[in-house]
Amino acid sequence: MKSNPNVIPDHIMGDVWPLAQPGTALSDYGSARLDPSDPVEIRSMQTFRLIYTVGKFGLDDTGGLKVVQRFTNDGGRWQTTDPSAMNYVTAVASNGVTLDLDIERLGHQRPWDRSLCVTLVKGHMRRGDTIAITFGDQSQGGPGLRMQTFCESANEYRVLVDACATRHYVPLHERPAVSVVPGKPANWRAILPSLRRPGATFSLGLRADDIWGNPSDQAQGKLHLRATGPVDGLPEIVEFPLGNRSLKIGGLTAIMEGIVRIEVADDKGAVLVRSNPLVIRQSPLEGYWGDLHGQSGETVGINPIREYFEFGRDLTMLDIMGHQANDFQIKNAFWGQINEITAEFNNDGSFVALPGYEWSGNTPTGGDHNVFFRNEGRKIHRSSHALLTDRSDCGDDAYTTHDLFEALKDEDCVLYAHIGGRPANIAQADGGALRTALEVHSDWGTFEWVMSDSFELGYRHGLVCNSDGHKGRPGASHPGASSFGALGGLTCFLASELTRDGIFDAMRRRHHYGTTGGRLHLDVSAKFANPARLFHTDPRLGDSTSECVLEAMMGDIVEVSDDTIDVAIAAETQTPVLSIDFLRGTETVHTERAYGANDLGHRYRICFHGAEYRGRGRQTTWRGNARLTGANITQFETINAWNHDRLLQQSSGDLVEFDLLTTGNFVGFDIWLNDSNVAEMDIMTDHVSGKINLTDIGLTPVTLEAGGLDRKVTITRLPDTLTSCNLSASATIALNAKGDTPVWARVMTEDGHLAWSSPIYAFHG
Repeated sequence: MKSNPNVIPDHIMGDVWPLAQPGTALSDYGSARLDPSDPVEIRSMQTFRLIYTVGKFGLDDTGGLKVVQRFTNDGGRWQTTDPSAMNYVTAVASNGVTLDLDIERLGHQRPWDRSLCVTLVKGHMRRGDTIAITFGDQSQGGPGLRMQTFCESANEYRVLVDACATRHYVPLHERPAVSVVPGKPANWRAILPSLRRPGATFSLGLRADDIWGNPSDQAQGKLHLRATGPVDGLPEIVEFPLGNRSLKIGGLTAIMEGIVRIEVADDKGAVLVRSNPLVIRQSPLEGYWGDLHGQSGETVGINPIREYFEFGRDLTMLDIMGHQANDFQIKNAFWGQINEITAEFNNDGSFVALPGYEWSGNTPTGGDHNVFFRNEGRKIHRSSHALLTDRSDCGDDAYTTHDLFEALKDEDCVLYAHIGGRPANIAQADGGALRTALEVHSDWGTFEWVMSDSFELGYRHGLVCNSDGHKGRPGASHPGASSFGALGGLTCFLASELTRDGIFDAMRRRHHYGTTGGRLHLDVSAKFANPARLFHTDPRLGDSTSECVLEAMMGDIVEVSDDTIDVAIAAETQTPVLSIDFLRGTETVHTERAYGANDLGHRYRICFHGAEYRGRGRQTTWRGNARLTGANITQFETINAWNHDRLLQQSSGDLVEFDLLTTGNFVGFDIWLNDSNVAEMDIMTDHVSGKINLTDIGLTPVTLEAGGLDRKVTITRLPDTLTSCNLSASATIALNAKGDTPVWARVMTEDGHLAWSSPIYAFHG
């Protein structure tokens, strides 16, 4: 069997194996092959036979082998008890010895968490004997093995051998693997930049995703393009070739100020998708989209790092990317490769790639932080060497965030605080000028509370959203069928140019906003009755240059003499906008909706929010139903229901059933009711229940609090139809007598996306 060229080489792969081994070469312990090994489609049902041939040491009584896979795999869970069910696994020894099969939970080291342990019982095996393991055995009526939800160029079935019955498992030289490819197209995407100057050239990106969010290679045909707004160079018809996963249409020109949107239709005139908005206006800054936080297969993700960057640049049309491997898995050879790849992909004016890593200290020592360098060749200061055998550079480790900030104080870099498996503890140490932003949303969920922590501590951080994707899809990081509950986020950087210099200036001045994945344009500005002093760096950290201004933008730090400031917020959105919240620190001081009380119809949005707590096991499940009396459902749509395996369905005219997962974000559904003046809903969940008179709901949602970390159910009444994709408003906001008044914005759109601006930090001198 040919080896898969996309398997990560051992000298790069961030795993570690026993130093003590029976022999001197991995080939001593046998060999393995996978049959068949042809590419398979995501979520298809398959059957594989893994044939292990015993090596020169044989297999002793109570010895055996393990088959391990990456923890990212969200395919069917192997089982050995029900031969008529999916994912049934069997094993047979060629010499007839009894085999005990054990599906181990977290059975091996990171990232090989999935483990099948095959142990010899009352017997042994000689060199040349075989063990045949069938994954998805259909011989007794089972349908096969269900594949994962995401594409992977080398989905490995890695074999480890305990030849001498020591419970010491050594990997084979062979790396059996199969490629997992995308499914049929289900949803088209049309991607534009969000802010450009008149005269600028730009591209339109097109792709068709399968139902699980993978860009499909099965789309084809003529696409008809129609623009609204001032754009030149757009062809009326383009051909999307079969086998392509994306199509980029370049050479478009922003003619004059205005709003551009592009509609894509098929040959029959049916509209497939409308693009996000492109704002064209004269401005010193333009908007560039990035997903700076994700991992590839060399650590705890999938696919080689080159595929990671190619996916974000070519398929999701990102302008900026970073790579953020867990530091305790980064071998020195891989750190060198990270730097080589970012240097290769970085291209001024076209694409920015930033070298860096995730400092992955435990929460008591400061928690996860992302480190981004402006230049390659810098020293890595790890939180530990937990999965590294090379101890030569342990002296460079930084065991706490205090140590990390000290080690990086003279480096040209910035840091973000991340709420992942090890939530950042920003109170542990003040990052000063190094830590510029907090990650409020990722695949792990939504974490507005970290901004509250920052305000209370007196820090001045910006706000970003990224994916921390582990499934090889930066810029379009769907959670799949796993414990990740949210779509990965994006950050729009407002920068003077698409270079590392331009992006680092935007980072350090907090000129950026984050979203849960939607690409909208967002303006937040403050005007002052009297001249204010705008600081170019944070004055609490030392001397700072400044200038007199009458206006400030998101991220700015300003000293004002007035007791109030006039704040204006404007959003051009990818789908109809619901609302804009004016936030003053942790307080919502004004909500501007795209509709009024007289616009409310027979449509209700029921959403489940929150998490258990701040740590790794934050996932909250919501099991129950919503039953109506006095009305029937005429239309039903899901909101943020990314995991298609979880129950969320209209079961009858008056009943919705659900079994959902939230991780700080929200999931829910919209229902439209028939014209009834009296409608009640009984909501029953495993956390909170209640009876709600729906027809009494006005503009203010009804909330059922459920404890935990902002765990709740909300019921919102909406207009039957929304059409406006822009909303602007202004408000006068009073300043605190002492300390900062952080002023920022939250935007919600009909499709369930959120966006937040970095705060303006206003204070009295």
